[in-house]
Amino acid sequence: LKQVFNKDKTFRPRKKFEPGTQRFELYKKAQASLKSGLDLKAVVQLPPGESINDWIAVHVVDFFNRINLIYGTMSEYCTEKSCPIMSGGLKYEYRWQDDSKYKKPTKLLAPQYM
Repeated sequence: LKQVFNKDKTFRPRKKFEPGTQRFELYKKAQASLKSGLDLKAVVQLPPGESINDWIAVHVVDFFNRINLIYGTMSEYCTEKSCPIMSGGLKYEYRWQDDSKYKKPTKLLAPQYM
């Protein structure tokens, strides 16, 4: 876990959001869903008698549809002004790094990051 919280990496701890803000409300909802008691191991197990290829195909399509919905929502409502930081909840901020333009983890506006 030391590598995840290394300041030179692309995933950094984020400061707390102010209560009453939209980001704070979204954070509370995310935390509530994470603590709902859902057994993720049981949810992702292959049901008896099912084909592994069919099971994977169904879940890949479902994953694509969910990501597409999230991206569509974000790209419609998330502007440079309304989303200045690509964050993952209250504690984390994402930074972009690649092998060409961004050699070091770099803060980007959320629409640029997406």
